[in-house]
Amino acid sequence: MNQDYEGFDALTAKVLSMDAAEIRQRCASQLIEHPSNEHMIQALAERMLADYQDTLKSGRAHCVMIVPVGPVGQYDIIAEYCVREKLSLDRLTLIAMDEYLTAAGDWISIDDPLSFRAHLDRHLLEKLPADLRPAELVVPDPTDLGYIPRLIEEKGGVDICYAGVGITGHLAFNDPVPGRDDPIWFSQLPTRVVQLTPETRLINSVTASGGNTLRIPFQAVTVGMAEILSSRLLRIWMNRDWQRAAIRRLLFGPVTGAFPASLVQTHSNVTIDAVASVLDSAEPGLR
Repeated sequence: MNQDYEGFDALTAKVLSMDAAEIRQRCASQLIEHPSNEHMIQALAERMLADYQDTLKSGRAHCVMIVPVGPVGQYDIIAEYCVREKLSLDRLTLIAMDEYLTAAGDWISIDDPLSFRAHLDRHLLEKLPADLRPAELVVPDPTDLGYIPRLIEEKGGVDICYAGVGITGHLAFNDPVPGRDDPIWFSQLPTRVVQLTPETRLINSVTASGGNTLRIPFQAVTVGMAEILSSRLLRIWMNRDWQRAAIRRLLFGPVTGAFPASLVQTHSNVTIDAVASVLDSAEPGLR
């Protein structure tokens, strides 16, 4: 692989050229493969329900989860299961990872199709009767950035964090910060308002607005790496073909704030669920 590009240190170049067999061999104990996105979403819903119940069985009076919107589809399945089985989520606190902000620094409108909190309302809360709903669904608030850290402390910590991975290696909207690659510094970043990188806005326009980059906000509010890495269990979910490079860098690349997902290597309890195609080659090829 040509290393004449910024960021291509020798280790990064090496891991990006890894084949799928080596990935499977080196992380067999923590990697779960799924044949399709549909299978993975079903597994995600089932895993969230099982984690909730297992947490309570372990003796915890309450379960705290940090959750993403994407991948999408799991919340409908969870709601359907809870209604069918009469499973109440009243001992569950959900902390949404992030939300887009307007230029003025406020949450985007609940009517905006891009709103993460609207998605959670429509696909989970509104599908559940009041007695089955989570005890609390919290969205990071740009007017009270300290609320989520305080809540986590009051609840005795985060039990499970579920996360996707962005093109820049972000978990939630923890994009790299130019000139601040130190992993210790980056791992301590709390809930905050962030400016989205051009790469994140571009890939989000591909996945959410038909390539309309003008429609993607420039800033967001996000839980920090401090909250994510504090979770007792961290579960990563990957279903996009463009995550082929990301899965290699997060598992085996240098631990650096330049690719924030690599910080999961410092966590003691991580699982990776991926659609099998995500393990395919990350080597370039014109098509």
